[in-house]
Amino acid sequence: MPRNLNAERDNPCLKEQELSFKCLNKNNFDRDKCEVYFANYNNCKEFWNKIRADRRGKGIAPYLPPIEEREAIKAEYMKAKPPKTS
Repeated sequence: MPRNLNAERDNPCLKEQELSFKCLNKNNFDRDKCEVYFANYNNCKEFWNKIRADRRGKGIAPYLPPIEEREAIKAEYMKAKPPKTS
């Protein structure tokens, strides 16, 4: 459980952030071994920043959706996202 009771509300990427810190601790702060965790955290932040900007532009408050709405927003995005081609 996060120390700050509002941490999850204020940071939609709290889980990704904590996993990054855990990886660093586990690997003696060797950043190279945790690149995947950093990339995941950065992707998360980028996604929620876009959501926040979109809601702000549409005049929807709060700009960051409540915790209970976040899974549905991510699911909707994943449905609409075009498949990756390699």
